[in-house]
Amino acid sequence: MLDDAELLSRACALETDALAAIHDAYYQPLYRYISFRVSDHHTCEDLVSEVFSRFLKAIAQRTAPRSNLRGWLFKVAANVVSDHYRRAYRAPSARLDERMVSQEPEPAEVAEQIAVNEELRRAISHLTDEQQQVLALRFGQNLPVQEVARILGKTEGAVKQLQLRAIAALARHLTPGMVE
Repeated sequence: MLDDAELLSRACALETDALAAIHDAYYQPLYRYISFRVSDHHTCEDLVSEVFSRFLKAIAQRTAPRSNLRGWLFKVAANVVSDHYRRAYRAPSARLDERMVSQEPEPAEVAEQIAVNEELRRAISHLTDEQQQVLALRFGQNLPVQEVARILGKTEGAVKQLQLRAIAALARHLTPGMVE
């Protein structure tokens, strides 16, 4: 497999096989990262597509990254998620959960899993944006602290501190009987 620098160089020359290789290499990791913060499957797919659209636009405008493609894509993904929530806040909508209709798993199991997921998402929503990003990159993407620090432009110590505080805050929100 080619390295990111060579792929970037070829992608900037609009070589379709390089663009396809970048898409294939980064689609799933970006989807996992975004799905850690956005619960709807279709919305996640749309947001990942937006990341790649911005990448193509950056190539066309000659503002594409020259190195650290991974960091650039994840930084754009973080911005896309923030933009999504900003738009959703301004124009809220009701979400219908179609998973309850499915007869595959037991309805009680589906309901319990949905409740657990919603409780976790609610607890995560109480975290700062930086804490959410750190958790998504560290646990959603299994990235090392050094890589997360580079992506977020922070020191390793700051990333560790954000992670520690985020986990402590989640424990407070998820532990029954604890006051928020």
